[in-house]
Amino acid sequence: MRKADWYFDFISPFAYFAWLRLGEFSDRLEIRHRPILFAGLLNHWGQKGPAEMAPKRAWTYRWCAWWAAEHAIEFRFPARHPFNPLPYLRLAIAAGNTPQAIDTIFKTLWTTGADAADEQVLRGLMESLRVDADALAAAEVKEALRSATQGALEQGVFGVPTLVIDNELFWGADAMGFAAAYLADPAIIATAEMQRIAALPIGVMRKPG
Repeated sequence: MRKADWYFDFISPFAYFAWLRLGEFSDRLEIRHRPILFAGLLNHWGQKGPAEMAPKRAWTYRWCAWWAAEHAIEFRFPARHPFNPLPYLRLAIAAGNTPQAIDTIFKTLWTTGADAADEQVLRGLMESLRVDADALAAAEVKEALRSATQGALEQGVFGVPTLVIDNELFWGADAMGFAAAYLADPAIIATAEMQRIAALPIGVMRKPG
């Protein structure tokens, strides 16, 4: 079975939406779950996150609520967003990056309206996943997160969630259909038009500042 990497951060509602669809690939892909720090990607590429632009933040939150309702997805924004995802990313790693652990964390953060900054939320998850404070703070856990984030950057990952198949990036919850089409026929990204746009020259560059 082909292998793939799925890069995600619990801070992203789109990562939650994509998570709910990953099972569609279970018969075609062996997916390695890679928690990474979204802020590390933003810093590297010099970008702002959607929640850092007030109008985009408001629109994104509304769209997510609408999308979830349209698709009958259990969903509720956390009490505060953005939140610091670091302890939850480390928790997933300390729990072995198992689908059960990742699912538990996602659903706690994205279906209950919980305040991710509340220590009781983290403690409850730690108890549920049988991860103690020492395991959460272990140097190897911190290094695994740093290494995964660096690995994502080396693969050209610029946002979350991103599914990487054969070194091809499929970014966003709405890229799942594209990924499925690629698996069915990899030639779809090798057409003349796909090759043309891959080498498309830049017409103008925005000046910084």
